[in-house]
Amino acid sequence: MTEDFADPERVFAALADARRRELLELLASGPGASAGGLAAELSVSRQAVAQHLTVLEEARLVTRRRAGRQVLFTVRPEGLLAIAEWLSVRAVAWRSSPGE
Repeated sequence: MTEDFADPERVFAALADARRRELLELLASGPGASAGGLAAELSVSRQAVAQHLTVLEEARLVTRRRAGRQVLFTVRPEGLLAIAEWLSVRAVAWRSSPGE
């Protein structure tokens, strides 16, 4: 993985929460959404969504951008691709380990 992406531990911790996975799914279905818009779709507080988005952003799974007065969040698919690559390398290494 490149140093541009968070370590697997941080990504797995972010993905361990069902609400954050739900947020990623919502974000992946559109061009971007605000914390308030996501909160309305999920019937949770904007503050709760903002906290989840911060964790996802720190794991480098989402990015934010300004659009006028709004802050919009979008999925960073390269974050998941980097983790998928890491998992593939580990699976091959473990499969070929002498213990099998």
